[in-house]
Amino acid sequence: MSKFRILELCKQKGITQKDLAENIGMTPVGLAKAANGNPTFETLERIAAGLDVSVPELFAPQPTNTITCPYCGKSITIKAE
Repeated sequence: MSKFRILELCKQKGITQKDLAENIGMTPVGLAKAANGNPTFETLERIAAGLDVSVPELFAPQPTNTITCPYCGKSITIKAE
């Protein structure tokens, strides 16, 4: 399972992950690796820009900016600095 909400955001925007990858100058495989790996902040910025969202929105839905820890169940707030 991806740490990021890329698939969910693509569905909301009506585009495929392949379209997103092409729009931001990545290959679909590169996008998948970024989504499931440890991407650089620059890569996260490119993905967020391609989806027209902020970087924190890649992790947690707006307006709450919160996710639930899959290990302990606690609510975590994602903040932009």
